[in-house]
Amino acid sequence: MNAKELHDKTPDQLREELANLKKQSFNLRFQQATGSLENPAQIRAARRNAARVKTVLNQKAAAAAAEKEA
Repeated sequence: MNAKELHDKTPDQLREELANLKKQSFNLRFQQATGSLENPAQIRAARRNAARVKTVLNQKAAAAAAEKEA
């Protein structure tokens, strides 16, 4: 997932994607705690993808607020 793909999505789609990433992150942490996690790098990737989604959401919110003021 890259930022260009995220910019094309609507805020509702981004919120849904964020919820999915948080669920995925939870499941990966649970797998790590039980010792069944195959690839520990997946945790880092999930966190970073969630951060990307949050960044794009904040950018869209700021752009909407600036548009509203002008």
